[in-house]
Amino acid sequence: MRKRIPQALSAVTAVAWLLLAGLTAGEARAGVISPELQARLRVAGPEEEIPVIISFGNRVDLSAFGNQLTAGRGRTRELLVQALRSQADVSQRRVVDLLIKRGSSHQTVLWLSNRLAVLVRPAVIAEIGGMPGVDCIGLDVAMTLGESAPGTISTDGWNLAALHVPDLWGMGFDGTGVTVATLDTGADLLHADLSGRWRGGGDSWFDPSGQHATPHDAHGHGTQVLGLLVGGNAGGTAIGVAPGAKWIAAKIFDDAGVATFSGIHQAYQWLLDPDSDPATDDAPDIVNSSWGLQGSVNQCVQEFHDDLAALRAAGIAVVFAAGNEGPGEATSLSPADDPGSFAVGALNEALTVTLFSSRGPSACDGRIWPEVTVPGANLRTADLTSGGVFPNAYAYVTGTSFAAPEVSGALALLRQAFPELSGADLEAGLLAASEDLGVSGPDNDYGHGLPDLVAAYALLLNQTMGADKDHDGYVAGPAGGDHPDCDDSDPTVHPGAAEIKHDGIDQDCNGYDLTIEILEAVFDSATDTLRVKATSELLASGVIRHSGLELEGYGRMERKGTRRWVWWEKTVKHVHGKPGSVVVRGVEGSTSAPVASK
Repeated sequence: MRKRIPQALSAVTAVAWLLLAGLTAGEARAGVISPELQARLRVAGPEEEIPVIISFGNRVDLSAFGNQLTAGRGRTRELLVQALRSQADVSQRRVVDLLIKRGSSHQTVLWLSNRLAVLVRPAVIAEIGGMPGVDCIGLDVAMTLGESAPGTISTDGWNLAALHVPDLWGMGFDGTGVTVATLDTGADLLHADLSGRWRGGGDSWFDPSGQHATPHDAHGHGTQVLGLLVGGNAGGTAIGVAPGAKWIAAKIFDDAGVATFSGIHQAYQWLLDPDSDPATDDAPDIVNSSWGLQGSVNQCVQEFHDDLAALRAAGIAVVFAAGNEGPGEATSLSPADDPGSFAVGALNEALTVTLFSSRGPSACDGRIWPEVTVPGANLRTADLTSGGVFPNAYAYVTGTSFAAPEVSGALALLRQAFPELSGADLEAGLLAASEDLGVSGPDNDYGHGLPDLVAAYALLLNQTMGADKDHDGYVAGPAGGDHPDCDDSDPTVHPGAAEIKHDGIDQDCNGYDLTIEILEAVFDSATDTLRVKATSELLASGVIRHSGLELEGYGRMERKGTRRWVWWEKTVKHVHGKPGSVVVRGVEGSTSAPVASK
C-alpha cells in the first residue's frame, strides 16, 4: 500500500484575515470551519480562491433502501440515486445561489455525500459558515502517492492456492457476469491480462482530473492491483482471483501522483451511477480501494463515511487495504477503519501476519480489525507495458494494497454463485468461513483469519437454499426466486400479503409500508369530470421524491402543496360516466376508495 500524505493538517484556532476584511469570527458559527482550513486562511490573501468542501447536515435515511435489494437491486439503486440527488439539491440551493452572486468558480456537487466542492475567497467562506444547514467547511485536501515496497520472486500462485481459488474455478465460478471497480492510479489497458476484461464504454472509466479519456496508468500501482483482481494467465501462470469478471476504474491519483478529497468523492459518486442515468443499473458489484489517509494512524477520519454508507445501502461491497503501519497495535488507517469498509491485512507465505500489516482495533468503533488477512507478500501480478511494448509485463509486489484485491476477487466469485446476495451478505460469508490464525478466535492481528472460499460457498449455499420457516408458502432470500419472503419469521408477511397502512411493517415485501391515503374522489355529472386527491407519507417525507402517484387508468397525478403539506391531484374530463371506485398507486403499493357524486 503506497503512502498518502495529507497536506496542511496543523490545527489553528485564530482566523486573522476575518478581522482584516472587516468581518467577525462570529459570522461563521463555532466549529463550522475546520482547523485545517483555518490554518490555510491565516496565510491566504483576500482575493485568493481556496479549494474547500462544504458539508451539509441533512442526510437521506439509507435504512429505507437497505432492505429492498432482494425486491430488485436496480430499482433500489435508481431510487437511492434520485433521493440523494434531490436531497443535495434542496440542501445546497441557497449556498449555490450565494456562490453564484459572489462569483465563486468551479462548483462540483457531491450529491452522494451531500457536499459541495468549490473554489472560494476567504470572505465568502465566513459568509457561508453562518448559513443554516451548513455542517462544516473543510479544506479540499491533496494527498500524494508514495512508493510501494518491491516484492521478491516466490512460488507463483501460492496466494490463489491459499484461498482455494482454483477449487471455485473448478466449480464453474470465475467471476463471469460480475463487475468490479478500482479506485487507484488507473489501469494499463494494453496489458494482455487486462485489455479483454475491461467493460468498455463511457460508463467504465472515470478520471476526475480530466487527464485521460480512456484507461491509463502513469505509476503502475493500479495496474498491479487490477492484475491480482481480474488478471488471467497470458504470461503462463494465473495471477488474478476472478479472471472472468469485467472491470471498471476511477483514476483518483493524477499523473503527478496527487489525489484530492473532492476527486475521491466524485469517484465514489460515479461508481453508484457511472452513466449518469439512474434508470440503468451499471454500478459495480465490488469496489477495491487500495489506499488510505497516511496521517490517520489510530484516528477515525470520517471524510468518506457517507460515501461508503451509500454504496453499501446499494448492495455494493467496499474492500479496503488495511495499511502498512504495523506491527504495533492500534495502527488502523482511515477509511479502512470505517464501519462501512471491509479491511484486509497481509500474510506471508508461512501464513503468518506480516510485520508491516496494520493492526486493530478499529479507531472508529473499537471492533476487531482488520476483518480478514490474506496473502500480501511476494505476489506475481501485471505491470506497466511501456506503451504496449511489453504486453506481458509482470512484477512481484508486497503490501496490503495487494492483499485487498484478492478479497475483492473472492467476493466476485461468490457474487457469481449467489447473484441475489448483497455485498454485506457475501462479506459475512467470508468472515464466517475464515480459518482461524494466531490466538484462538478473532483478534486484532489476523482479524477473523484467512478466508476459505470453498467453505464460504458451502455456507452461503446452505443459507440460501433455505426453507419456509414460517410456513406461508414463500422461501426467504434468493432461493425464493423472483418473489422471496422478506420476513420468514412472520406468516402474515410475504409477497402479495395485504398491507396494513401506517403500521411500519412491509407486509407485501415490496420494500415499503403502505401510507397512501385517498383524500377525495368526486365525480361531477354536470361536466363529466372526475377529481381525485391523495397523500403519501413516504413521498412527502422526501426520502423518495420523483416516483409520484398514479391514478390507475388515468395516468400520473400532479404534485401540489406547500412546504408543510404535500398532496397529489388528478382531474380527468370526459370520464363517460361515474366510476364506482378509483385506485391510486405508488412505489409503496396501492389503495382504493369509492367515488362520491358532486
